[in-house]
Amino acid sequence: MRKLTRGLIVAGVVSLPAMLGMTYAQAADSAAPYTVSTNIAVVSDYYFRGLTQTWHEPALQGGLDVNFDSGWYAGTWLSNVSGNQYAGGSLEWDYYGGYNGKINNDWSWTAGLYGYYYPGANNDKSTPPGASKDYNTLEWNAGISYKWVSLKYSRATTDSFGVDNTSGSNYIDLSAGIPLPNDFSLGLHAGRTNVANNSSSDYNDYKVSLDKSFHGGWNASIAYVKATNSQVYDNTMSLTNSDTADLGKGKLVVSVGRAF
Repeated sequence: MRKLTRGLIVAGVVSLPAMLGMTYAQAADSAAPYTVSTNIAVVSDYYFRGLTQTWHEPALQGGLDVNFDSGWYAGTWLSNVSGNQYAGGSLEWDYYGGYNGKINNDWSWTAGLYGYYYPGANNDKSTPPGASKDYNTLEWNAGISYKWVSLKYSRATTDSFGVDNTSGSNYIDLSAGIPLPNDFSLGLHAGRTNVANNSSSDYNDYKVSLDKSFHGGWNASIAYVKATNSQVYDNTMSLTNSDTADLGKGKLVVSVGRAF
């Protein structure tokens, strides 16, 4: 529906100059200074920063992005999550915006805000109920890229994912996407989570992926993901029942998606 609506708006803009006697070529020169794209994907397990968010179950995900020619961007993204980790919730709804700058043909930089919203989820819906506390989190981020290698730093301006006194928690992301023949690419990632005022929960995460792009916007990926600090993240108790899960265990994750 969004794509169709935008197409109708553009068609209306083109028809008005024609009525005023302008040529079609002149109207085409006044194209909107932004692009809108959408995406949808199915993943066998939703891992975020090395930890499953779906209790090792599949996820359906999708998003919408607006990128301006000036470098500004904004977007939103959604995925199902597990109520075992987000008591009373089943949805993660992200929102973000910022600026992508270019230094030269090889170097670029980025800065922005990223918010995580979990509708209906609250610690007081745990079993047994805990003190009222939502899991919503806001981070600022900044990064720099050289060709296909990027380094990004994110820092929480609120308590981090429902844990008290964790404002200032941060994440360091070093990633590379190495182009390969036949529209394949090799993804390499290492990350570091530092939990403010709770260093015993700090951990590293790693990911290696093989990605493939197809005609028509389709894409597929197979990845191996793992986190350290098993002493904390193995045998994690569910917030709502007696189940346990190894949140950061090494696992192969498969995804199929399409961009529009």
